[in-house]
Formats: sequence, C-alpha cells, structure tokens
Amino acid sequence: MLWGLSVTAVVDCTVPEKILLAAHDLEAEGQSPFSAEALIVASWQKFPKTFGLKGYTDLYPDSNKVLSSIMGVKGLANRGWLTKMGQKLYTISREGRQAVQRIQAGSEPAAAPGPVRFARDQEKFLQRLFETSALEKFNEGRKAELTFADACRFWEITDNMNAEAINGRLGKLRFQLTDLERLLEDTDAELSNGRSVSAADVTHLLQVHQYLEERFSRHLNLLRTRAER
Repeated sequence: MLWGLSVTAVVDCTVPEKILLAAHDLEAEGQSPFSAEALIVASWQKFPKTFGLKGYTDLYPDSNKVLSSIMGVKGLANRGWLTKMGQKLYTISREGRQAVQRIQAGSEPAAAPGPVRFARDQEKFLQRLFETSALEKFNEGRKAELTFADACRFWEITDNMNAEAINGRLGKLRFQLTDLERLLEDTDAELSNGRSVSAADVTHLLQVHQYLEERFSRHLNLLRTRAER
C-alpha cells in the first residue's frame, strides 16, 4: 500500500523511511505491537528490490538489512521512530507517525486544514471508551479497584475469542486511537453530545490502554492460551 505517495516519492525514500512505511501498513492492518519478523516480511513485500535477498529478490527477504536498520546506531529505534514494547516487539512512536506524515506529504501539497468532524464509527468508538468503568476508575485514582473484566470491556474482548482475535482487537484499538490522535493534532473536535475532544484526551486513552495491557498481561496470556486449547 502506497497511500499518498507518488512513484518519485517512493524512489526518494531512504531505507529507514521505507521500513517505517511498512511498519505503518502493519499498524493499519491491526498489528500493533508488531514483531521484527513481521516487519522484515512487510518491508520486503512492499519494497522487494530494496529488501530482497541478493540473487533471490522476489523469493526471500534480506533480514539482516531490515534488522540493522531497526536496531543499528542510526536505526529506527534509536531515531525514536519505533518504540520497543518487548522482545523484538515494536510500535510506531509519535515521532514515527509524524515522520510518516512528512514522507506522505512530500508527494503533494498539504490541504488547508478544515474543521474536524468525526465519522459515525469514530464517534461511537470514542463515546464507548469514555463510558467504560476502566476509564472511570483510572481517572478517579481507583487503579487498585481495576479488574480484568473492566479491561476486557475497555478492549471489547470476550472469553470465546482466540489468540489471533484478541491480538487483532488490541492492535486495532491502538491504531484507531493513534489515528484519532493524529487527526486532532492541530485542533479539537466535538462529539454530538457536546463533549469537546482534544489530542490530549486521546493520548490519555492510549495511556490507559497501555496501563491495562501491562497490568493484566498475565491474564491476557492465560486467555490466549486457554482459547487455543
């Protein structure tokens, strides 16, 4: 997927920028965090001439080329474009998302900013999160009272989901929030109930999401394992 990028713009991209664009595609597909292995394959599929193994460009990726660009001294992690979430697990940072915007904007003039209006699904998504018990307890300083059930309602995860569905739901929620955070970067917007929403509000929801993932990581892993039996 080369959304918003001309052929010339793609050719002009550096190797790290191409990997960042591949990472952006992974998050758009709901993979967040994504593994280094997933990023190797995505980078190769998106830019086979750049990341294909010499002599076998269309058959195999050159994993070393991608890994060195992720973890090297001048790699995406050290640049601050990727945030490490675990052993060989990454997400795109705020700086990384801003870099994606700059890369995409390089192919055509930026449109003049207009008033932000939420799509119906975006509004429904935000209103649901704002009404969750997890957010209420977090905001009221009652973190000790948070339960895994609160977290599951926040994520819309149920007991009968398999591991793939659970990971997809978590990744999609993170992507939806980062997309909204980017949408509201320069302005606020209003829900139909009159509530004003800013980028800081969405950032807060991301922080709650991350806190719940860390707090209930063991519970999530047990649920994933049980679902696979």
